[in-house]
Amino acid sequence: MLQIFRVARARLLTPDRAVTRLDVRGFPVKDEDTRQRLESVGSSFLDGFAHALEAPDNAAVADRLERTVDQPYRGFAYEGAAMGLAVLDGMTPGGGRRVARFIAGEAERHVYMAYVGIGWAYAKLPRFLWRGIGPVDPLLGWLALDGYGFYHAFFDTNKYVHEQYVETGVHLPGYAPHEYSRRVIDQGIGRAMWFVAGADPEIAGKLVHGFAPSRQADLWSGMGLAATYAGAASAAELERLREHAGEHWAHLAQGCTWGAKARLFAGLATPHTAVATEVLCGLSPEDAAAVTDGALADLPPDGERPAYEAWRDRIRRHVSRAGGRR
Repeated sequence: MLQIFRVARARLLTPDRAVTRLDVRGFPVKDEDTRQRLESVGSSFLDGFAHALEAPDNAAVADRLERTVDQPYRGFAYEGAAMGLAVLDGMTPGGGRRVARFIAGEAERHVYMAYVGIGWAYAKLPRFLWRGIGPVDPLLGWLALDGYGFYHAFFDTNKYVHEQYVETGVHLPGYAPHEYSRRVIDQGIGRAMWFVAGADPEIAGKLVHGFAPSRQADLWSGMGLAATYAGAASAAELERLREHAGEHWAHLAQGCTWGAKARLFAGLATPHTAVATEVLCGLSPEDAAAVTDGALADLPPDGERPAYEAWRDRIRRHVSRAGGRR
């Protein structure tokens, strides 16, 4: 009986797969291969979300994802699963720790994507339920705001992308209110804009350049992460993306290093990962990931500038000194 309830719950709460189609979203279709890849990202996310809602425990969630989701898309499925578990935590009276246990255990190798998935839950749930979601890491927890920004840019594209709405008053539960939150949300908006642009560098560049100059750096950071982790672009197209980034190239490269780190840490590197790191930051995937690790050493405590931004800044400085040699 309980399993029947879980299955019914998953069917009730999981969106229709049509919401992941580029034509339904009104996003451009560059070519058929790109369409299939970007739509597979979305459908894998929904698979993970549904599995989390119907599985009896976290181990069963991970087992199903490992068995049923193709390797290039598995990280997105873990992201969706984290959202599902976070939604359950938020809706549980008194809160829950499902997603916290998932990140500490079965999803440990997908920690970056899992925290982004929590942000999707924040975007979906009323804010008074956010505190029911288990505690987040003081550093990586910022990625939840990336997920929050992605969700809104993907599903409310006109407002967040074309009208360039500025989100205010959004803060992570347990974190002191900080103006920096808007910048991390912009990172998520930039990541979503890779999908909004249909992975077309010309459209992507035009979208970013339409925003206020003060917002563009963080948008490029998110764009670099998506172009590396989600892929769907050739080396020549990534070259054009790098050209469009211009003075914000180091931010694009910083996002690229994170995409590489997330892929390698999860054991999900693809041939495209190496193409992206070579073009966008002049490094191998292994060296790009090592840059992110090295930049974590002795981070200063949170203050006027969060440690999360100090981490990003160190990566930008490193790739800038290297000059993006290829």
